[in-house]
Formats: sequence, structure tokens, C-alpha cells
Amino acid sequence: MTLTKNKYYFEALDNYPYNLPECLEALNYALSYDPEDADSLCLMGRIYSEMLSDYEKAKLYFEEAMQCDVTNLNVPQYYISCLIDNEDYHEAEKLIDYSLKIKGIDKATLWFYRSLLSEKRGSCVNALKFLDETAKYCFTKYSLDVVKDRKKFIKSKMPKKKKTKKETK
Repeated sequence: MTLTKNKYYFEALDNYPYNLPECLEALNYALSYDPEDADSLCLMGRIYSEMLSDYEKAKLYFEEAMQCDVTNLNVPQYYISCLIDNEDYHEAEKLIDYSLKIKGIDKATLWFYRSLLSEKRGSCVNALKFLDETAKYCFTKYSLDVVKDRKKFIKSKMPKKKKTKKETK
């Protein structure tokens, strides 16, 4: 049963997001074999969140996935993204705090989302502080470049400090 479920899950994942009909067909097969498979539920949540912008329906799938496997490394990042997109900032913050305690999780992604959350709440200063924390967990040049680019972008949004001119005599 596990091999069949995995086969359909990987088939669904392979088709996501380019061939949604094939993805959904395979995903429905995977969930029919194991309706409590966190990865399959997560992918279904991603479809509703990322493709259909039906955040409430997506949240139901993500919540169910979390209940099925609270240590799953994939679910939190997509669930957090969904919560931020749906402006459920308090819930996103709580999930980030919880997820940072999961052994083996990608902390750079979580801190990046924490920065985005602060930015959306209007605190560019805190967003920059959280990007500094993100950088500590970047282990590739690409991920560090993403953080640096984001810092530049946030700084460009911040009001410029007025320089006072001292008159010279």
C-alpha cells in the first residue's frame, strides 16, 4: 500500500503545477489509499492556496496534514505562506514559532517568512532584523543572494533620512 500511495503522490508532485488535471487525478488516488498522508494533504492545500487562491479551503487541508503528522518538514512552510497570503498574521507567527522547534526543518525559509510577516505588518526595521537571522541559516550562495536582494528591496521602501546641512563660514 505505501509504495502505491507513494507512486501516486510522486506522480502528482511531478505534474504540479504544470498539469493540474493529471496532478489532481494522481493526488486523489494517493488520498484514496491513505486519507491521512500529510504530504498528499499538503499538496492538495498548495493547489487550493497557490493555484486557486482559496485560502480557507487550503487551510483545512494544511490543518489536517499537520494533525496527521506534526513533525512533517514540508507542511509548515506552505501552510505559513498560505496564512500570510490570507492575512492571518497571528496564526502565521504562532506556526513559525512552533515550526522552528522541529528538528531538521529549513530554518532559513521560516525566518524569511518571519521577515515577510513583519514587512506586511509595516515594520521594515524588524523585517531587516529577521533577514539577518535568515542569513545565518543560508548554506548556498543562491539563498544568501535572495536574502541580500530582499534586504536591498526593503531598504528601498524605507523613508530616507534627511541630512542636515551644517552651514560653513
